[in-house]
Amino acid sequence: MTLFVSRSGTRTLYDSVSEASSAVVIRRYSSSFGLASRLLAEPVRTQVRNIYALVRVADEIVDNPDQGLAREARATMLHWLQEDVRHALATGYSGNLVVHAFARTAIDVGIEDDVVAPFFDSMRMDLDTRSHTQESFDRYVYGSAEVVGLMCLRAFLAAPDAQGPTTASYDELAPGARRLGAAFQKLNFVRDLTDDHDLLRRDYFPGLDVETFCDTDRDRILDDIDADLAAAAAVVPRLPSSSRRAVLAAHATFAELATRLRATPAEQIRRTRVRVPAAVKLRLVASALHGGAA
Repeated sequence: MTLFVSRSGTRTLYDSVSEASSAVVIRRYSSSFGLASRLLAEPVRTQVRNIYALVRVADEIVDNPDQGLAREARATMLHWLQEDVRHALATGYSGNLVVHAFARTAIDVGIEDDVVAPFFDSMRMDLDTRSHTQESFDRYVYGSAEVVGLMCLRAFLAAPDAQGPTTASYDELAPGARRLGAAFQKLNFVRDLTDDHDLLRRDYFPGLDVETFCDTDRDRILDDIDADLAAAAAVVPRLPSSSRRAVLAAHATFAELATRLRATPAEQIRRTRVRVPAAVKLRLVASALHGGAA
């Protein structure tokens, strides 16, 4: 049963300001995502930014390295944020600009609590879980990343051009959206091994001893990521043209990062954060512009 109620279709100044705030969050927190999102046609571009801004705010609550911010305070903030989201989904309004923008998008494209609740469950796991079993890891990745892919997919399929003959249904595209989200999350885990382990005291990959992380560990994890990327690539051609180029650019950037990680000695991955240079990102975006043409 949906939580949503209708609200006036009139776009207000507050709506515009809330969406502008979400755009600032994304621009400051993620250069790669900000670049790829520019390839999205409106209104999808704004809607996807609204989704990711909420994700970033929740991440900030649990990942802020300030040791003076106690676990109980973080848990309270996260609870308040989730309750604010639930209230905004029911009413269409929030006093938090990022939550308001997210709720506006959720109501417009059909994002419901069946994907919002697992996201907050995973964020809550970060408050207490220091190492993962395979079961908890799978559950964490689903809630922290795969459902975000599903939220974005709702926006893609709500676009005006989403009814074309080459566009697949939500059920057909959902597995690929989940796999792309999972690949992105796992790639971040690999390149953030040091910060996660040393600063946040978290070890995400089940059974992995970060202190003895070796090339064999690296390749085993990247083999799994490559499988996720391959599954995601298979559905990209069936996305609407309004989102296809952006997803191609994001996929290409993740694949490039995976390639660079595989070419980097495990010992170096433990010491430095591997990145895709800005010039390479621009080349990948240009390729996506050509390859994603309708």
